[in-house]
Amino acid sequence: MDVIFAPLLPWPALYVAAAVATLCLVLAIWRGLNGWWLRGLALVVLLGALANPSLQDEERDPLSDIVVMVVDDSASQHLSDRTTQTGEAVQALSDDITSRGMELRTVTVPDGQGDAGTQLMSALTDTLSEVPKSRVAGTILVTDGQVHDTARAPALDAPLHTLLTGRSPDWDRRLIVKNAPAFAILDEEITLTLRIEDQGAVPSGTPPLASLSIAIDGAEAQTFQVPTGEDLELPLTLPHGGMNVLQFNVAADDSELTDRNNSAVVQINGVRDRLRVLLVSGEPHAGERTWRNLLKSDSAVDLVHFTILRPPEKQDGVPVSELSLIAFPTRELFLEKIDEFDLIIFDRYKRRGILPALYFDSIRQYVEGGGAVLVAAGPDFASADSIYRSPLGDILPARPTARVLDQGFTPLISELGARHPVTEGLEKFAPTAPVDGVPGWGRWMRQIEVERLQGQTVMSGIEGRPLLTLDRVGEGRIALMASDQAWLWHRGFEGGGPQLELLRRLAHWMMKEPDLEEEALTATAEGQTMTLTRRTLEMEVGELEITAPDGTVTMVPLTETSPGRFTATFDGPQQGLYRLKEGDQESVLALGPAAPREFIETVASGDKLQDAVDATRGGILRLEDGIPSLRMVGEGRNAAGRGWIGLTPRDAYVTTNVTVTALVSPWVFLLLAMMLTVGAWLREGRR
Repeated sequence: MDVIFAPLLPWPALYVAAAVATLCLVLAIWRGLNGWWLRGLALVVLLGALANPSLQDEERDPLSDIVVMVVDDSASQHLSDRTTQTGEAVQALSDDITSRGMELRTVTVPDGQGDAGTQLMSALTDTLSEVPKSRVAGTILVTDGQVHDTARAPALDAPLHTLLTGRSPDWDRRLIVKNAPAFAILDEEITLTLRIEDQGAVPSGTPPLASLSIAIDGAEAQTFQVPTGEDLELPLTLPHGGMNVLQFNVAADDSELTDRNNSAVVQINGVRDRLRVLLVSGEPHAGERTWRNLLKSDSAVDLVHFTILRPPEKQDGVPVSELSLIAFPTRELFLEKIDEFDLIIFDRYKRRGILPALYFDSIRQYVEGGGAVLVAAGPDFASADSIYRSPLGDILPARPTARVLDQGFTPLISELGARHPVTEGLEKFAPTAPVDGVPGWGRWMRQIEVERLQGQTVMSGIEGRPLLTLDRVGEGRIALMASDQAWLWHRGFEGGGPQLELLRRLAHWMMKEPDLEEEALTATAEGQTMTLTRRTLEMEVGELEITAPDGTVTMVPLTETSPGRFTATFDGPQQGLYRLKEGDQESVLALGPAAPREFIETVASGDKLQDAVDATRGGILRLEDGIPSLRMVGEGRNAAGRGWIGLTPRDAYVTTNVTVTALVSPWVFLLLAMMLTVGAWLREGRR
């Protein structure tokens, strides 16, 4: 029961009345009225009557206290016997809390979206926002302590306790990639920093060296013995352009918690600083300028161009001293610095005595060692001076028949070329749409008749004769274009054609760009969904074998979506490293990081939650020491001890009825005011 005021007039009106009464009292004192104090008491009584003091009586129904329990069900909680520990603790505490008449709110928190980790505090904050703060007697976290959103810990008036799963002897070894660039320039060395770190109670006698294996693009791994607990500097030169997938793996110990963090995948895109091209034109002709302009238009190309303007057999009587021509540095280019070029193009070149057989043999060795040569054949290729009749002919994919076909024809993509990445879908770049299967580009006016010896013919010309033939020689690649008329496309003859796109693809294929490999297995990921692509020249492929991070193998059928491309989609059930295999093609793909955030730190620890727990006088207890009992503690007192945790009773209630009764009858106030007023009059009149 409480005393309240229920004024008969608004409070502002009472304030004004009190001010007027005060002025009247001051006037009575100033005039010397000896009954001023009786007048003052009368005014106070009248103001008290207007304030209407009352007694308020409430009928209250008590409310039960609420305990919030947040249960960590993230991936790291499924290691060892933590799931069993969690289940037993939740069951025992739930029974104890409900037996005390308290209300229990239990929230189970799985892995966060993407790679967010354990979002325990976010779940606690969201739950408390739906619960009256005055009813919360305490909060309990059942977790391994590896929480990734401690910054979102709410401000609490009740104790916060943490019950840790896990075991004291637990330990784990993890692999850390401390720095890895997204891009790197080919042939330039980069340095990766790795670290193998042991966490927890490492068993005595554990060797100081760990076995580290390194594989590139799914190839056979190389194994090294490296020290643990130290930064390892790994010098690396990328083997090829495009995406290079580096996989690192540390051999797992049987006694460690998990091997999910023993692997790491680094994807580095290899880019060429500059593409060095040597263009050798046998003689000036209409297409020479086109070749030069196309190559010079690419800022990433360093072009060295030589044109044979004055062959040795030319005798016109002009003294050599009066010629402003640059001597062809044959020895420097083809013996001393040939390995500095990424691509060599022979444009209508024939044997003139300038390049002896030794130099052509050097070019052959350059290709076999990993270089690339493109031959754009003109009429001279069919003559007795053809470069086919040099050591270079040993690696050319086709031989001339000595026939030159001077007639118009439309270059066609062969059946194999429709599947080859160099010419696949080239019709899309034609100026006009295909008509009756004939691409919508202009004709060429000459073709050198050749017979294919090896390699793959991806474009054909007159009556299906080979026009563009590609081949792999040793570690390198070679291409033969049996026509010197490609420049007509660039000049826009009969609408022109995609010469720039064809040359770009051809150059990149010869540079071994992964995007233009005939046989490849690639995969991209969006979220947990993988898009898998198998590119091949074969008509059929087998099922794709997918090995998940936990070793589960799934066979996925591939469907041909375009010539030479077979695709499938697959939803990965978990984050981590997936291995892909079809035939002799292998690849790897990481969904999220190779070691998800949940497995970066797996040893149970309360360090991350210590500050939040201390702020509420709560406690951090290990479940391996037993499930703690519950005690009721007063607000502001220590709420945890050995083997127990405390909850603070809140004594919350809801008011069901309110009764208000006047403290004094209004008639009493009126009678008292009248008596005081009369008393003041009698006192002043007697004087």
